[in-house]
Amino acid sequence: MIKMKRILVKETIGRKEEKVMLCGWIHNIKKFKSFAFVYLRDRSGVMQMILDDMDMLEKIKLEASVKVTGTLKVNEKAPGGVELAVEELEVVGEAKYDLLPFSINGRDIQASLEKQLDYRTMSLRRMDRRAVFKVQQEIVEAYRAFLIGEGFSEIHTPKIIGAETEGGSDVFMLDYFGKRTFMAQSPQFYKQMMVGAGFERVFEIGAAYRAEPHSTWRHLNEYMSLDLEMGFIESEEDIMDLEERLIGFIMDHLKEKCSSELKLMKVELPKMVKIPRISLTEAQDILLKEFGKKSPVGNIDADGEKLFAKYVKDKYDSDFVFLTKYPASKRPVYTMPDPELEGMTKSFDLIFKGLEITTGGQRIHDYDMLVDNMVKFGAKPESFDFYLESFKYGMPPHGGLAIGLERITMMILGLDNIRKATLLPRDLNRVTP
Repeated sequence: MIKMKRILVKETIGRKEEKVMLCGWIHNIKKFKSFAFVYLRDRSGVMQMILDDMDMLEKIKLEASVKVTGTLKVNEKAPGGVELAVEELEVVGEAKYDLLPFSINGRDIQASLEKQLDYRTMSLRRMDRRAVFKVQQEIVEAYRAFLIGEGFSEIHTPKIIGAETEGGSDVFMLDYFGKRTFMAQSPQFYKQMMVGAGFERVFEIGAAYRAEPHSTWRHLNEYMSLDLEMGFIESEEDIMDLEERLIGFIMDHLKEKCSSELKLMKVELPKMVKIPRISLTEAQDILLKEFGKKSPVGNIDADGEKLFAKYVKDKYDSDFVFLTKYPASKRPVYTMPDPELEGMTKSFDLIFKGLEITTGGQRIHDYDMLVDNMVKFGAKPESFDFYLESFKYGMPPHGGLAIGLERITMMILGLDNIRKATLLPRDLNRVTP
């Protein structure tokens, strides 16, 4: 084969009568009497090729990876308005089997989600499946760019820890050279410590682990968490203000960077308006009055979140709503109590189209108050000396939040299962591939 520089399928648009080399996979083959249309797929698109060497045609199978050289020809009926007249074709990665686990060149994959996840690298060869992760990549890119622009520093904290951060039983335990340790449920303690260390504003993009025995459309046991923490705040309102600007920035970024992926997936981004802020108690009253829906003590269940999202959409034309003022009994030990509402905290959740995607709030920054709260919650302060040390030396008022990356991706793209927004899911039943 003549040595040439490879170009991508998307780079052929607008070219004609030019010799090029393409690389990719055999996406589809349509045979006729004396020639065939062979469709080559690379990371950027699909190219229609004309192949009239029938001996060459017999050597290729669906999903074989190939190098192809030929001349571009104008054909308005072909994808992109151009096709390739094949002159040379080399199979560089042989397809060993005639039968694929499932067809990937139709309108959709006719296989269960479980089977698609069993053969994840095959399902991801479809452009619409990979488009999910292009959008997810740009969510992360926008998150990072926005926070750096706001004066935040990116940090990387341990995922093997010696003390639970969120409390409760939903932790994965680990034998660490004979010592009992845990997989981090969040970087909460460490990001607070870094605020006190002088960074003031920090963020992290990292894995979090929750040993929740759920197998639902919205739960994962390993997920990516977008965490931030900032010092010298006045109240939790500062954190909500920041997140409101962040969400708007992400949507504008996706509109600019992911137009083709959004079009491919037939997704319209939510219209950004001022996000309503409604207390949990008020939301529970609205659910009871408007929908006859009773809520559990100190919370709103999944059905309640969906009903309340409908109410907010109808009244405020917003796909987002901040639920505020959660009771202390439903929040972690470090959450700041609200002095004006007994038993409540200066905390919030962000609900997006009926699903919680963020938990956040103001933290306790006073050492004595934090120790007292730990004792009240039944925790042993001496087990958290590494964390409490930071609070002895002028910890400023601070707060933060965590966004579930897979959850926000799922809701932006209108997916019906969080595992579709997860490259290689880890859930109650799956630890492979």
